[in-house]
Amino acid sequence: MTQHISRRLALGSAFGAALAAPAVAHGLSTRPVTVIVPFSAGSPPDVVARLVAEGFARRWNQPFVVDNRTWASGNIGAQAAARAAPDGHTLMVTASTLVMNASLFRQLPYEPVGSFAPVAGLATVGFGLLLHPSGGASAAEFVARAKARPGAINYGSPGVGTPHHLAMELFRQRAGIDVAHVPYRAVAGAVADLLAGQVAAMFVPIGSARELARDNRLGLVAVASAQRLAAAPDVPTLAEAGLPAMEMRDWYGLFAPAGTPAEIVSRLNATAGGILAAPEAAAALTAQGMAAVGGPPDRLRQDVAADLARWAGVVRDAGITPE
Repeated sequence: MTQHISRRLALGSAFGAALAAPAVAHGLSTRPVTVIVPFSAGSPPDVVARLVAEGFARRWNQPFVVDNRTWASGNIGAQAAARAAPDGHTLMVTASTLVMNASLFRQLPYEPVGSFAPVAGLATVGFGLLLHPSGGASAAEFVARAKARPGAINYGSPGVGTPHHLAMELFRQRAGIDVAHVPYRAVAGAVADLLAGQVAAMFVPIGSARELARDNRLGLVAVASAQRLAAAPDVPTLAEAGLPAMEMRDWYGLFAPAGTPAEIVSRLNATAGGILAAPEAAAALTAQGMAAVGGPPDRLRQDVAADLARWAGVVRDAGITPE
C-alpha cells in the first residue's frame, strides 16, 4: 500500500512540475468547470482526470473540479454528463467501458456516439496476461493446458463486461480454448484468488500486472498488443509467444455533452494537447503503464466508433447476455 501511495504522489509531483509554469489564458468564465469521472477516486480514469484538470486550472486560471459519479459500470456518471448543459462547464473523463456498455446493457441512459462531443484522447493502457503457476509458465503452455482440459481451467475478472473479462474472452476466441470465467465484485478479490491459485489466469492493466509479478508468485507471460509495451519491454507479445495476435487496450478520453459549440471543443482540445505534450507528463503516465494520446477530436471519435463494433462482436460471440 505504501508503494502504491508513493507512486501516486510521484505521479502528481511529476505532473505538477510539468504544469508548474504554463502560459495562462482566459478561461470560459469565472465559474468552476465540473469534470465528471464515472469511476471511484484513485481509479486509473480518476488519476488521469485529476492530472488533466490540474493542467486546465493552471492554464486557464479557472477552477476545474473532479466529481466522481460511480456505480452501474460508469452509466450513472455518463448519464449526468450527457444531460448537462452543453456550454463547456461540464466535461467527462471516462474509459472504453463507455462503448463496451452498449453491448452489455439492454438499455442505456445515454448514447455512446450521439450523447457526447469527443474532445481528446488522453491516455491508453495495455494489458498483460498474468498466470498462477497452475496455469503454466508461458502463454503457450497455458493454451496447451486449456486445450488438454476444456472447461477445467478458471480465469478471473473484476466482473462481467469489464475490460479484464472481455480481454480474456477475445483471447479465448482467438486461441480456440475453453476456459471458465469467475467474476468478482472488484479487482482486489480477483487478484487475491489469482495469487492463491483459485483462478489460474487473468488479464490485468500492465502497470498493475508488472507490480503483481514482481515477487515471482505470478508470471507476466505476454502482453496483448501489436508491439511490446514501453512499461514492460522485456515481456513478449502474444504473437511473439507463438499465439494469435491480439490487441487489448483501455483508453481514457475527454468528452463534452453533445451540442457543445465547436469553438469550445477546439479550445479544450488544444489545451489538453498541451498538457499531454509535456515530457514530464508523458514520463509520469509511462511510469503507470499508460501512454499519452492527444490528437484531434476526430481521433477519439474514430476510436469510439471502432470499439463499438469490435466489442459488440466479442460480446455476441462470447454469448454474454445483456443485463
